[in-house]
Amino acid sequence: MLDDLDDIHPLFHGAPSTTEFKKLRKRIVRNVREAIEHYGMIERDARWLVCLSGGKDSYTLLAVLYELKWRGLLPVDLLACNLDQGQPGFPATVLPEFLEKMQVPHRIEYQDTYSVVMDKVPQGRTFCALCSRLRRGHLYRIAREEGCSAVVLGHHRDDMLETFFMNLFHGGRTATMPPKLVNEEGDLFLYRPLAYVAEEDCEKFARAMEYPIIPCDLCGSQDGLQRQQVKQILDQWERNSPGRRQIMFRALMNVRPSHMLDPKLFDFAGLSLSQDSSDKDDGVPSLK
Repeated sequence: MLDDLDDIHPLFHGAPSTTEFKKLRKRIVRNVREAIEHYGMIERDARWLVCLSGGKDSYTLLAVLYELKWRGLLPVDLLACNLDQGQPGFPATVLPEFLEKMQVPHRIEYQDTYSVVMDKVPQGRTFCALCSRLRRGHLYRIAREEGCSAVVLGHHRDDMLETFFMNLFHGGRTATMPPKLVNEEGDLFLYRPLAYVAEEDCEKFARAMEYPIIPCDLCGSQDGLQRQQVKQILDQWERNSPGRRQIMFRALMNVRPSHMLDPKLFDFAGLSLSQDSSDKDDGVPSLK
Protein backbone atom coordinates (compact mmCIF):
# COMPACT_ATOMS: atom_id res chain seq x y z
CA MET A 1 0.00 0.00 0.00
CA LEU A 2 1.14 3.49 -0.76
CA ASP A 3 1.78 5.81 2.14
CA ASP A 4 3.35 8.86 0.50
CA LEU A 5 1.06 11.86 1.01
CA ASP A 6 1.02 12.47 -2.74
CA ASP A 7 -0.05 8.92 -3.47
CA ILE A 8 -2.87 8.19 -1.04
CA HIS A 9 -6.34 9.54 -0.46
CA PRO A 10 -6.66 12.14 2.33
CA LEU A 11 -8.72 9.61 4.32
CA PHE A 12 -5.43 7.81 5.01
CA HIS A 13 -3.26 10.80 5.83
CA GLY A 14 -1.72 10.31 9.25
CA ALA A 15 -2.19 6.55 9.23
CA PRO A 16 -0.08 4.84 11.92
CA SER A 17 3.15 3.36 10.59
CA THR A 18 3.17 0.42 13.01
CA THR A 19 3.33 -3.12 11.69
CA GLU A 20 0.18 -3.96 13.64
CA PHE A 21 -1.85 -1.25 11.93
CA LYS A 22 -0.51 -2.11 8.49
CA LYS A 23 -1.59 -5.72 9.00
CA LEU A 24 -5.00 -4.57 10.19
CA ARG A 25 -5.45 -2.27 7.22
CA LYS A 26 -4.36 -4.96 4.78
CA ARG A 27 -6.72 -7.50 6.35
CA ILE A 28 -9.74 -5.18 6.17
CA VAL A 29 -9.01 -4.18 2.57
CA ARG A 30 -8.63 -7.84 1.61
CA ASN A 31 -11.88 -8.79 3.36
CA VAL A 32 -13.82 -6.02 1.62
CA ARG A 33 -12.34 -6.81 -1.76
CA GLU A 34 -13.25 -10.49 -1.35
CA ALA A 35 -16.84 -9.69 -0.36
CA ILE A 36 -17.26 -7.35 -3.32
CA GLU A 37 -15.93 -10.00 -5.69
CA HIS A 38 -17.72 -12.99 -4.15
CA TYR A 39 -21.13 -11.33 -4.26
CA GLY A 40 -20.74 -9.58 -7.60
CA MET A 41 -21.16 -6.02 -6.37
CA ILE A 42 -19.21 -4.20 -9.06
CA GLU A 43 -21.02 -2.68 -12.01
CA ARG A 44 -18.48 -0.78 -14.03
CA ASP A 45 -19.06 2.99 -14.10
CA ALA A 46 -21.87 2.66 -11.53
CA ARG A 47 -22.45 5.20 -8.77
CA TRP A 48 -22.75 4.14 -5.14
CA LEU A 49 -24.42 6.04 -2.31
CA VAL A 50 -22.18 5.26 0.67
CA CYS A 51 -24.15 5.78 3.87
CA LEU A 52 -22.17 7.46 6.63
CA SER A 53 -23.58 7.54 10.16
CA GLY A 54 -20.44 8.77 11.85
CA GLY A 55 -19.87 5.47 13.63
CA LYS A 56 -16.72 3.36 13.46
CA ASP A 57 -18.18 0.99 10.88
CA SER A 58 -19.22 3.60 8.34
CA TYR A 59 -15.88 5.42 8.61
CA THR A 60 -14.08 2.14 7.99
CA LEU A 61 -16.33 1.40 5.03
CA LEU A 62 -15.74 4.81 3.45
CA ALA A 63 -11.97 4.67 3.88
CA VAL A 64 -11.59 1.16 2.50
CA LEU A 65 -13.81 1.82 -0.52
CA TYR A 66 -11.70 4.86 -1.32
CA GLU A 67 -8.52 2.83 -0.91
CA LEU A 68 -9.81 0.23 -3.37
CA LYS A 69 -10.88 2.98 -5.76
CA TRP A 70 -7.52 4.73 -5.34
CA ARG A 71 -5.75 1.50 -6.27
CA GLY A 72 -7.90 0.99 -9.37
CA LEU A 73 -9.78 -1.98 -7.91
CA LEU A 74 -13.20 -0.36 -7.59
CA PRO A 75 -14.30 1.28 -10.87
CA VAL A 76 -17.35 3.05 -9.45
CA ASP A 77 -18.21 6.61 -8.45
CA LEU A 78 -18.69 7.14 -4.70
CA LEU A 79 -21.01 9.65 -3.06
CA ALA A 80 -21.01 9.76 0.75
CA CYS A 81 -24.33 10.54 2.39
CA ASN A 82 -25.33 11.30 5.94
CA LEU A 83 -28.98 11.35 6.96
CA ASP A 84 -29.42 13.64 9.97
CA GLN A 85 -32.53 12.18 11.60
CA GLY A 86 -33.02 14.94 14.12
CA GLN A 87 -31.86 13.14 17.26
CA PRO A 88 -31.35 15.57 20.15
CA GLY A 89 -27.70 16.36 20.55
CA PHE A 90 -26.63 15.14 17.12
CA PRO A 91 -23.42 17.06 16.22
CA ALA A 92 -24.59 18.24 12.79
CA THR A 93 -21.32 19.91 11.79
CA VAL A 94 -18.97 16.98 12.42
CA LEU A 95 -19.55 14.98 9.26
CA PRO A 96 -19.80 17.89 6.79
CA GLU A 97 -16.54 19.34 8.10
CA PHE A 98 -14.84 15.94 8.02
CA LEU A 99 -15.97 15.15 4.47
CA GLU A 100 -14.93 18.58 3.21
CA LYS A 101 -11.51 18.16 4.79
CA MET A 102 -11.16 14.67 3.31
CA GLN A 103 -12.21 15.93 -0.16
CA VAL A 104 -15.04 13.38 -0.30
CA PRO A 105 -18.07 14.26 -2.47
CA HIS A 106 -21.09 14.10 -0.20
CA ARG A 107 -24.68 14.98 0.49
CA ILE A 108 -26.08 15.85 3.91
CA GLU A 109 -29.83 15.33 4.25
CA TYR A 110 -31.97 16.44 7.19
CA GLN A 111 -35.18 14.52 7.90
CA ASP A 112 -36.73 14.57 11.38
CA THR A 113 -37.58 10.89 11.61
CA TYR A 114 -36.77 11.00 15.33
CA SER A 115 -39.99 12.86 16.11
CA VAL A 116 -41.98 10.40 14.00
CA VAL A 117 -40.48 7.44 15.84
CA MET A 118 -41.08 9.00 19.26
CA ASP A 119 -44.70 9.66 18.31
CA LYS A 120 -45.42 6.22 16.86
CA VAL A 121 -43.53 3.83 19.15
CA PRO A 122 -45.21 3.11 22.51
CA GLN A 123 -43.22 3.90 25.63
CA GLY A 124 -40.95 1.06 26.61
CA ARG A 125 -40.69 -0.37 23.08
CA THR A 126 -37.51 -0.18 21.02
CA PHE A 127 -37.12 2.42 18.28
CA CYS A 128 -34.74 0.57 15.98
CA ALA A 129 -37.15 -1.19 13.60
CA LEU A 130 -39.25 1.84 12.67
CA CYS A 131 -36.23 4.13 12.66
CA SER A 132 -34.44 1.78 10.25
CA ARG A 133 -37.42 1.58 7.88
CA LEU A 134 -37.79 5.34 7.74
CA ARG A 135 -34.07 5.84 7.22
CA ARG A 136 -33.96 3.22 4.45
CA GLY A 137 -36.83 4.90 2.60
CA HIS A 138 -35.06 8.25 2.58
CA LEU A 139 -31.77 6.69 1.49
CA TYR A 140 -33.45 4.97 -1.45
CA ARG A 141 -35.02 8.29 -2.45
CA ILE A 142 -31.68 10.09 -2.22
CA ALA A 143 -29.98 7.36 -4.26
CA ARG A 144 -32.53 7.82 -7.05
CA GLU A 145 -32.16 11.60 -6.96
CA GLU A 146 -28.37 11.29 -7.20
CA GLY A 147 -28.40 8.75 -10.02
CA CYS A 148 -26.98 5.96 -7.88
CA SER A 149 -27.56 2.29 -8.62
CA ALA A 150 -26.69 1.04 -5.13
CA VAL A 151 -27.06 2.02 -1.49
CA VAL A 152 -24.00 0.86 0.47
CA LEU A 153 -24.23 0.16 4.20
CA GLY A 154 -21.61 -0.44 6.88
CA HIS A 155 -22.96 -3.64 8.46
CA HIS A 156 -20.11 -6.01 9.31
CA ARG A 157 -19.69 -9.71 10.07
CA ASP A 158 -20.83 -9.41 13.68
CA ASP A 159 -23.98 -7.50 12.69
CA MET A 160 -24.87 -10.40 10.42
CA LEU A 161 -24.25 -12.98 13.13
CA GLU A 162 -26.32 -11.04 15.64
CA THR A 163 -29.16 -10.72 13.13
CA PHE A 164 -29.05 -14.46 12.48
CA PHE A 165 -29.44 -15.23 16.18
CA MET A 166 -32.09 -12.53 16.59
CA ASN A 167 -34.14 -14.25 13.91
CA LEU A 168 -33.40 -17.67 15.40
CA PHE A 169 -34.29 -16.75 18.99
CA HIS A 170 -37.08 -14.25 18.44
CA GLY A 171 -38.26 -14.40 14.82
CA GLY A 172 -38.75 -18.10 14.26
CA ARG A 173 -36.81 -18.08 11.00
CA THR A 174 -33.33 -18.80 9.69
CA ALA A 175 -32.17 -15.57 8.07
CA THR A 176 -29.66 -12.77 8.37
CA MET A 177 -28.59 -9.59 6.57
CA PRO A 178 -27.65 -10.51 2.99
CA PRO A 179 -24.49 -8.94 1.58
CA LYS A 180 -26.39 -8.02 -1.58
CA LEU A 181 -30.06 -7.61 -2.36
CA VAL A 182 -32.45 -5.73 -4.63
CA ASN A 183 -34.99 -3.38 -3.05
CA GLU A 184 -38.72 -4.08 -3.26
CA GLU A 185 -39.15 -1.66 -6.16
CA GLY A 186 -36.46 -3.51 -8.09
CA ASP A 187 -34.50 -0.40 -9.07
CA LEU A 188 -31.67 -0.32 -6.53
CA PHE A 189 -29.08 -2.68 -5.11
CA LEU A 190 -28.22 -2.71 -1.43
CA TYR A 191 -24.62 -3.74 -0.67
CA ARG A 192 -22.79 -4.61 2.56
CA PRO A 193 -19.09 -4.75 1.59
CA LEU A 194 -17.98 -5.17 5.25
CA ALA A 195 -19.68 -8.58 5.37
CA TYR A 196 -16.36 -10.36 6.02
CA VAL A 197 -14.94 -7.73 8.41
CA ALA A 198 -15.00 -8.25 12.17
CA GLU A 199 -16.45 -5.49 14.34
CA GLU A 200 -13.28 -5.51 16.41
CA ASP A 201 -11.25 -4.65 13.31
CA CYS A 202 -13.56 -1.72 12.48
CA GLU A 203 -13.15 -0.47 16.04
CA LYS A 204 -9.36 -0.68 15.96
CA PHE A 205 -9.13 0.89 12.51
CA ALA A 206 -11.38 3.89 13.15
CA ARG A 207 -9.79 4.59 16.53
CA ALA A 208 -6.27 4.35 15.13
CA MET A 209 -7.18 6.79 12.34
CA GLU A 210 -8.75 9.13 14.93
CA TYR A 211 -11.89 9.65 12.88
CA PRO A 212 -14.47 11.84 14.69
CA ILE A 213 -16.78 9.07 15.88
CA ILE A 214 -20.37 9.99 16.71
CA PRO A 215 -22.03 7.76 19.35
CA CYS A 216 -24.91 5.60 18.18
CA ASP A 217 -27.03 6.01 21.32
CA LEU A 218 -28.32 9.54 20.78
CA CYS A 219 -31.91 8.28 20.86
CA GLY A 220 -31.29 6.59 24.20
CA SER A 221 -29.31 3.49 25.03
CA GLN A 222 -32.48 1.42 25.58
CA ASP A 223 -30.87 -1.11 27.91
CA GLY A 224 -32.14 -4.63 27.46
CA LEU A 225 -32.51 -4.55 23.70
CA GLN A 226 -32.68 -8.06 22.30
CA ARG A 227 -29.72 -7.34 20.04
CA GLN A 228 -27.60 -6.36 23.03
CA GLN A 229 -28.53 -9.59 24.76
CA VAL A 230 -27.52 -11.59 21.69
CA LYS A 231 -24.28 -9.63 21.49
CA GLN A 232 -23.49 -10.51 25.10
CA ILE A 233 -24.09 -14.20 24.38
CA LEU A 234 -21.76 -14.10 21.38
CA ASP A 235 -19.14 -12.23 23.40
CA GLN A 236 -19.24 -14.92 26.07
CA TRP A 237 -18.94 -17.70 23.50
CA GLU A 238 -15.98 -15.92 21.92
CA ARG A 239 -14.26 -15.57 25.30
CA ASN A 240 -14.81 -19.25 26.04
CA SER A 241 -13.71 -20.37 22.58
CA PRO A 242 -11.72 -17.76 20.60
CA GLY A 243 -12.52 -17.89 16.91
CA ARG A 244 -16.05 -19.17 17.36
CA ARG A 245 -17.57 -16.10 15.71
CA GLN A 246 -15.69 -16.78 12.50
CA ILE A 247 -16.68 -20.46 12.56
CA MET A 248 -20.35 -19.52 12.97
CA PHE A 249 -20.07 -16.98 10.17
CA ARG A 250 -18.59 -19.60 7.85
CA ALA A 251 -21.62 -21.76 8.64
CA LEU A 252 -23.86 -19.06 7.15
CA MET A 253 -21.92 -19.50 3.91
CA ASN A 254 -22.20 -23.29 3.96
CA VAL A 255 -25.92 -24.07 4.10
CA ARG A 256 -27.18 -27.54 3.15
CA PRO A 257 -30.93 -27.30 2.38
CA SER A 258 -31.26 -31.09 2.43
CA HIS A 259 -30.17 -31.09 6.07
CA MET A 260 -32.59 -28.39 7.18
CA LEU A 261 -36.37 -28.63 7.61
CA ASP A 262 -37.81 -26.27 5.02
CA PRO A 263 -39.81 -28.14 2.32
CA LYS A 264 -39.83 -24.97 0.22
CA LEU A 265 -36.06 -25.24 -0.18
CA PHE A 266 -35.75 -28.99 -0.59
CA ASP A 267 -38.16 -31.56 -2.03
CA PHE A 268 -38.34 -33.93 0.92
CA ALA A 269 -41.64 -35.39 -0.31
CA GLY A 270 -40.05 -36.25 -3.62
CA LEU A 271 -37.14 -38.20 -2.14
CA SER A 272 -36.80 -41.84 -3.16
CA LEU A 273 -34.31 -44.57 -2.46
CA SER A 274 -31.31 -44.86 -4.77
CA GLN A 275 -28.99 -47.73 -5.53
CA ASP A 276 -26.19 -45.30 -6.30
CA SER A 277 -23.63 -45.72 -3.50
CA SER A 278 -22.37 -42.19 -4.05
CA ASP A 279 -25.67 -40.93 -2.65
CA LYS A 280 -25.04 -42.79 0.60
CA ASP A 281 -21.55 -41.45 1.06
CA ASP A 282 -22.65 -37.93 1.94
CA GLY A 283 -25.87 -39.00 3.60
CA VAL A 284 -28.09 -37.23 1.08
CA PRO A 285 -30.49 -39.46 -0.89
CA SER A 286 -30.92 -38.42 -4.49
CA LEU A 287 -34.08 -36.90 -5.91
CA LYS A 288 -35.89 -38.85 -8.60
